Amino acid sequence: MKLNELTLTNPYLQLPAEFYDKVVPTPLADPYLIHANPDVAKILDIDEEELQSDTFVKFLNGEYLARGSEPFAMCYAGHQFGQFVPRLGDGRAINIGTLGKYHLQLKGAGMTVYSRHGDGRAVLRSSIREYLMSEAMQGLSIPTTLCLGLIGSEHQVRRQEIEKGAIVCRVSSSWVRFGTFEYYAHQGMFEELKALADYVIDENFPHIKGREDHYTLLFNEAMVITARLMAQWMSVGFNHGVMNTDNMSIAGLTIDYGPYAFLDDFRHDHVCNQTDVHGRYSFSNQPEIAKWNLKSLMMALSPLTTMEKLEKNLAIYDKIYMRYFHYYMCKKLGFEGTVEGDPELIDDMLDMLESLQVDYTLFFRTLSHYEGDRNALLATGLYHEPMHAWLDRYDERIKHIDATERKEQMLSTNPKYVLKNYMLQEAIDAAEQGDFSVVDDLFKIAQDPFDEHPEFERWAGATPKEFKNRKLSCSS
Repeated sequence: MKLNELTLTNPYLQLPAEFYDKVVPTPLADPYLIHANPDVAKILDIDEEELQSDTFVKFLNGEYLARGSEPFAMCYAGHQFGQFVPRLGDGRAINIGTLGKYHLQLKGAGMTVYSRHGDGRAVLRSSIREYLMSEAMQGLSIPTTLCLGLIGSEHQVRRQEIEKGAIVCRVSSSWVRFGTFEYYAHQGMFEELKALADYVIDENFPHIKGREDHYTLLFNEAMVITARLMAQWMSVGFNHGVMNTDNMSIAGLTIDYGPYAFLDDFRHDHVCNQTDVHGRYSFSNQPEIAKWNLKSLMMALSPLTTMEKLEKNLAIYDKIYMRYFHYYMCKKLGFEGTVEGDPELIDDMLDMLESLQVDYTLFFRTLSHYEGDRNALLATGLYHEPMHAWLDRYDERIKHIDATERKEQMLSTNPKYVLKNYMLQEAIDAAEQGDFSVVDDLFKIAQDPFDEHPEFERWAGATPKEFKNRKLSCSS
């Protein structure tokens, strides 16, 4: 389909007027294409050749509005670092319409009524980070928002210093957040709250529509997919960094990529956000923070059902999370299923990785090739004896598992590459000089992180010492 043949719809605008504010995008000056995503274009049924057209750049810049588009910003509230903020909203994201079941959004296309003291812009570095990480999570089969394309410009944007402005076109099956429900519950707008719940059920959970007590079922669906998402994050060593309730997707997606990080050396309490001085959103806290956020969602949904029913659902969160976590970790270890003793083996392995300062991704990829010779694994840590002791137990666990099948499972589960922050910074540094080749390279890795990619071997090892465990700001 050509861009001039697109017809967008706006189902969210069928909700009451309190849910949104219409807005006109403010284009960047002299935009240029940095990257386009043909896989997402295919999902949207947009012809691949359209991605290199001037019209595509104008589409991403908010200059060209497709037929049916009625741009708007969404209203929501949220708990930010545990403190409730009654009115937030899309401060630098503008929804331009829906294509099929996917909602398109321009991030960085100018101010909205929710921008508060912000300028509604996104800078090049943060846009590159979101664009690449969305694709990386997709490549890892972790639920995520997607990106259709990325444009840059010479448009000046002030952050800590003057930076170049950019816009990323984000694509998602839902932009509704936990904080969206909190807004209407806090305002006492229970009819609007009910309308929102019905909209979300229609859009994301149609299998529960019309069932008895479907609002309780809605919470249960959100609880289960959130528990699964946390287990997936933890299994690949992903630290989101800003798990406010306005950054939590009701559809169980990873959204709003800011100061995230994949672990370098394994640390339970790694903090990737320099604003997070108390470690609220540390790596190890993520499952518990998700539960805290679900409790906030539970409170918001309580006018539609009973607290007793909602609490009964939340009470099984820990059990569901641990089942998912052990499932994903056992796959990483090459096990056919979970047996008695596996949780302890996993916990002791993680403690061992931390004590030996072992690179998380490198360890599992190396273990995927393990056939009895320990030298490669021992080389990943500072000392040998703790790993020897753990490998003795691992050898006992895998002795009845077919070695070929185990290796095949592990190589398809443990990525050789994840997009660590030093790699992304290399892409950003080059892009700021007008060189987008590193963006192209990292995009290839993101699409297939399990492939060998011999041309990118320099990124397959442990993070260089000078780049390890750096914290980033929320503006990232």
